[in-house]
Amino acid sequence: MIKRFIAGAICPRCSGMDKIRAWRSDDEEKQYRECVECGYTDEQSTVIQEQPVEVPTRVNQPHVAKPDTEESVIQFIPNPGMTKH
Repeated sequence: MIKRFIAGAICPRCSGMDKIRAWRSDDEEKQYRECVECGYTDEQSTVIQEQPVEVPTRVNQPHVAKPDTEESVIQFIPNPGMTKH
């Protein structure tokens, strides 16, 4: 297990720059970080988790039928009070 410093990383606890080192344990399937200045540590799983399923909505579902409205032509008439002079 080789612990390596992460260039430019800032500690979330003490805000020390370039004080975080990281390593990985393949046996435990985890990745670790620690700050050498304040002792902050955390771990993260390296196992790829299943992606969540998108909730079905009217936007992401295909249309099943035509709309109930009829098509009609709309004609816009300019407003005579809105002319520029």
